[in-house]
Amino acid sequence: MKKGLSKIAMALFAAGLAFNVSAANITVAVASDATSLDPQEQLSGQTLEMSHLVFDPLMRYTQDLQFEPRLAEKFERIDDKTVRFHLRKGVKFHSGNAFTADDVVWTVNRLKASPDFKAIFDPIAEVKKVDDLTVDLITAKPFPLVLQTVTYIFPMDSKFYTGKDEAGKDKAEIVKNGSSYASTHVSGTGPFSVKFREQGVKLEYVRNANYWDKASKGNVENLTVVPIKEDATRVAALLGGDVDMIYPVAPNDLERVKNGKDSQLVTLSGTRAIIIELNQNTNPALKDKRVRQAINYAINQVGIVDKINKGFGTPAGQLSPKGYAGYNEALKPQYDLAKAKELMKEAGYEKGFKVSFISPAARYVNDVKIAQAVSAMLSKINIKVDLKTMPVAQYWPEFDKCASDMQLIGWHADTEDSANFFEFLTFTKDAKTGMGQYNCGGYANAEADKMVMEANTETDPAKRAAILQKVEAMLIDDAAYVPLHWEDLAYGAKKNVDIKPVVNVMNFPYLGDLVVNK
Repeated sequence: MKKGLSKIAMALFAAGLAFNVSAANITVAVASDATSLDPQEQLSGQTLEMSHLVFDPLMRYTQDLQFEPRLAEKFERIDDKTVRFHLRKGVKFHSGNAFTADDVVWTVNRLKASPDFKAIFDPIAEVKKVDDLTVDLITAKPFPLVLQTVTYIFPMDSKFYTGKDEAGKDKAEIVKNGSSYASTHVSGTGPFSVKFREQGVKLEYVRNANYWDKASKGNVENLTVVPIKEDATRVAALLGGDVDMIYPVAPNDLERVKNGKDSQLVTLSGTRAIIIELNQNTNPALKDKRVRQAINYAINQVGIVDKINKGFGTPAGQLSPKGYAGYNEALKPQYDLAKAKELMKEAGYEKGFKVSFISPAARYVNDVKIAQAVSAMLSKINIKVDLKTMPVAQYWPEFDKCASDMQLIGWHADTEDSANFFEFLTFTKDAKTGMGQYNCGGYANAEADKMVMEANTETDPAKRAAILQKVEAMLIDDAAYVPLHWEDLAYGAKKNVDIKPVVNVMNFPYLGDLVVNK
């Protein structure tokens, strides 16, 4: 063990990480890091984690999913389509530029043009400056999720990102999975500014001395985030004292962290749905509803959660977790191997066929093991799986090609609402609106899409829930995708690092408010 920890220490030193000599200087180990510093390039958990450190949203969620004012001090509804936001006075960006309504207008318009974010902001018809510290968000129709949407507005420094870079390129350009000014240069209003970054190695933050939130108790001056993709290595780094906080903690390691001499464990029930998309555009067999249904029946969701995740998670029979408007009580995991074989025979595929399958490595809890288990389960209905796993930095560009027959993906609803699952994962793909941006299954159901859009203008909660629950049932009947489970969350830290107040079900720890006790 000493030898193993010594190797970890050497690796951290090689990455330029010094061990903590001050309680206010900490190192956090994560499974994977953000692929860009542009908060609007990639709609991913890693990007949003970074955004909460370097930028600030207009509003953010509390641990009980209420709305907390941030760069917007207060809001008021002007009419059924207009919400007015009053902005915080005296806030400055890291560049020294003053934060004003112009930055909010610029940011929202850029979000509406972002391939990944435009679907979230599609209901916003116009963002209008009232004065330097007041903006109106105007929707095309009555929209019940304005505040949820606002949690994704992280105002960018419009002056900093306007103009041409040294290569003559537009500084505001969004280049997904590529190089742009915004992907390597950053100016936000957040609690930290970026000191140094080497993607895949480490990201160093330093406290923003001019941070507006004087009420925050956060006392971390220097924060280093380092990706360690191997679960066991990440845990060993914490237990050996080489890092101060880790997440996620794999199910196999929960007890080790919980019972460590100088470590603590914090767990939360999660709402991120882990699913498999079935690509009808690359494999003719997957166009047959019976084949897609057979795949659903062949996969043992309960077994995956119990055996691979050691019970840490909830087997899923739909996208919406319990508590969401669209959660349909009648939809449970469908595992039935005999039924799966019967459907394959009925569809004329009793002898099976081949599929390609891609999965990220170290993005979701036990993602590789789960993909391997799914591959083995499908072999029982004679589907031969060519599985390829890859690091997150390589996975998303590959996923975006929509070239594999099956893709494993996790999705946490951006608006904490069922409609968001559908808009990104099952809607007919539309580059103009951004709907279906992460639908690599080629699935299209005009009736379901229409119903979700109807729900998005329904202000009666009961009526809205009924619509969304019906959509859930339609998608499962059509085998639009394969639901696996909802992930639970686990964080580990040294006992003097007070992580419980800053973690949340969104899995975006508010490390700007983190307190490290002496």
